[in-house]
Amino acid sequence: MNFKGWNLFEIAWLTTFSAIMLILSFFWKTNLLGISVYLTGVVCVVLAAKGNVWNYVFGLYNSIGYAWISYENKLFGEVMLNLLFYVPTGVIGWFMWKRQIGNDNTVIMKKMNWKGVAGLISLCVAATIGYGVWLTTFKGQNTPYLDAFIVVTSIIATLAMMFRFREQWFLYITINVAQIVMWSIRLFNEGSSAAAMTLMWTAYLVNSVYGLYRWSKGASDNGSSQDEAKIWVG
Repeated sequence: MNFKGWNLFEIAWLTTFSAIMLILSFFWKTNLLGISVYLTGVVCVVLAAKGNVWNYVFGLYNSIGYAWISYENKLFGEVMLNLLFYVPTGVIGWFMWKRQIGNDNTVIMKKMNWKGVAGLISLCVAATIGYGVWLTTFKGQNTPYLDAFIVVTSIIATLAMMFRFREQWFLYITINVAQIVMWSIRLFNEGSSAAAMTLMWTAYLVNSVYGLYRWSKGASDNGSSQDEAKIWVG
């Protein structure tokens, strides 16, 4: 991987969390799938925080592998989210971002006004309730409403990311906290690869805070729903 344009924090973050996972995998007896999903996941999210279009490549493998782990843990909402949504939107997102890269290797970033944010929150709440009710009909489904919240919010956050809205990071912070809770429950119940997934989402949470900082710093602060700024894309 080319580290040109990376700052010290980004390199240290990626190296530290990758090393922690590799060391702990021996104690947790994590299988190769769990390790590979973790590593591609942390690379994916740090590239997303940087605004780097290559996050979609690492994210594609991560989505497929994570879907299988979720299936083993009877988290069917997560399975559907990754296979039916993340995989196709990963391909579409790649082309959408590539079209926005200019000669100076930048991608345009936008931010929403308060009406847009309020609309996102309302949509998340309503869709979570509806999807949660449906998931309760699946035999063996674990934590249906928490799973539903994660799925719904993840879809909305991904769309915000594809269209380069800064507000994706507020959603991702919330999602990551919910994921840590859900996988901690699975870890307590000795779920498959649950320890690795708990650590992965903890790493994602750290990255989401950094992503919010980086994208907010790059965004214009004039309060318009169509404010735009440029962030680096390698």
